[in-house]
Amino acid sequence: MDNLHEKRKWNAFKKLENRVAVITGATSGMALATAKLFVEECAYIFTTGRRQEMLDKAVKEIGKNVTGVQGNAGNLADLDRLFEIVKKEKGSIDVLFASAGVGELNNPLGSITEKGFDDTFNVNVRGT
Repeated sequence: MDNLHEKRKWNAFKKLENRVAVITGATSGMALATAKLFVEECAYIFTTGRRQEMLDKAVKEIGKNVTGVQGNAGNLADLDRLFEIVKKEKGSIDVLFASAGVGELNNPLGSITEKGFDDTFNVNVRGT
């Protein structure tokens, strides 16, 4: 019985074995925690971030089975480049976690600019 329990426990940790996951915006918070969990469950992760310094820090924190790709989730050319890298290195995506998001939450409605709206829309809508 103990052997069976241990085997089930180990298999639970391997539920993403041989899976490829893309997690946008996984340089902090919930997405970074998810990336760490997916790696613990034996997935290979591609993660994105706009700032190379933050991306490098997150990749180091995740530790293994991870490739960081600098880019903006609201930029379609960056997303195309991300997909080409994943396709070249792993062939396909099994799990997509679109976590990147932005917002101008401290601006009153009358002060929202067209650029601010476009930036938010690009990341929160086009980027998913």
